Amino acid sequence: MAKKEQRIMITLECTEARALGKTPSRYTTYKNRQNTPERLEIKKYNPFLKRHTIHKEIK
Repeated sequence: MAKKEQRIMITLECTEARALGKTPSRYTTYKNRQNTPERLEIKKYNPFLKRHTIHKEIK
């Protein structure tokens, strides 16, 4: 059997823009599934709101 990949590509989406009904910014990054099994929350820049906001991992 093949080994399961440890590093997977995830998508981060802005939470504040979605609540305001504006265009959410999205970023893609990689994470190690073994070290961080929970969903990531990272502060990133949202160009539509012109400020840094919290971006959460989506499916």
